[in-house]
Amino acid sequence: MNYKIKSLLAIFLIVGNYCVAQSNDQIVEDFESSSVNQPGHVYPMVNSEGRVRTQVFAPDAKYVKLDIGGVKYDMVKDAEGMWTGESAPQDVGFHYYQLNIDGASVPDPGTLLYFGACRWGSGIEIPSDDQNIFAVKDVPHGHVHEILFPSESTKTCRTAFVYTPPGYENQTSKSYPVLYLQHGYCENETSWPAQGKANLIMDNLIAEGKAKPFIIVMTYGMTNDIEFGKLREFDIIPFQTVLVDELVSYVDENYRTLSNQENRAMAGLSMGSMETKAITTNRPDVFSHIGLFSGALYAPEEVKEQSNVKLIFQSCGSKERPEAVQKSTEALKEAGINAVWYVSEGTAHEFHTWRRSLHEFAQLLFK
Repeated sequence: MNYKIKSLLAIFLIVGNYCVAQSNDQIVEDFESSSVNQPGHVYPMVNSEGRVRTQVFAPDAKYVKLDIGGVKYDMVKDAEGMWTGESAPQDVGFHYYQLNIDGASVPDPGTLLYFGACRWGSGIEIPSDDQNIFAVKDVPHGHVHEILFPSESTKTCRTAFVYTPPGYENQTSKSYPVLYLQHGYCENETSWPAQGKANLIMDNLIAEGKAKPFIIVMTYGMTNDIEFGKLREFDIIPFQTVLVDELVSYVDENYRTLSNQENRAMAGLSMGSMETKAITTNRPDVFSHIGLFSGALYAPEEVKEQSNVKLIFQSCGSKERPEAVQKSTEALKEAGINAVWYVSEGTAHEFHTWRRSLHEFAQLLFK
């Protein structure tokens, strides 16, 4: 190899190492363990930029990637077989993610498990300035009950989670309004209690005097399989039967509810908003308050005959389609319908958008 080639290679190596060093220097090294880690696990970690750093011991693996937000990031193995890598900055809030080890997608063993993306898998919490809305505070707390209710239409016993507000067990002469709250596609009845922190949001709002105490019911919104991208083919009637004809009656019989349309609400995120719109349109005699988070929107002609609708709330993240939400809601208001719109700043199609949406929606219910 002649002198000129050697010199060029040396320059390339120096420049390459300099670029790597510059890249590493740009990462703020203030990582802290995630708030949703398994007990005793240091990784994954999150820094002030919202980057996620994780580790996994896989000495025989040929490659490992961190897969978050639809983007895969290469991880690097040390001499002992420990792989380490980090993501680009993420939006604040909760995100599903996984590790890809030699082509196999698996949960990160360092995190708690959540049902989302059609699987039980890892989750990460990127701290936000307003995470106090679901913080565990020294306030009276309600309870989340897992119930089994009979479903004659599906010939099964189905699961739901029921939140009862603080004091429900002691105030035995008091009855409460009810919100039926639906998850999104590839999620289930555990999603709002776990990822959504619905109970903690309500506990804090009630303690602050910002929301009336009410019951929340969360159940699985699928009665038949539907492929991603074909939600328009979803037949709402089977689930509508489960929710309206079976679950509502079960809840009214087993909990102290105000069992009339005026004191009953329905809301949902993404696919759940589609279900909410369809069911409340088909059965306006059942629900009076409606919440559509990051999904379906109402046109005035779709509700102009429903004079008993008390509220329509529509929301999304600022990285989704806020203009459409605002336009739809303003049209409803011009038609004389009590409608409110809300945009979650700095978030997209993700649970922090929906936590914030519930936080805003709950303050308007049953007033």
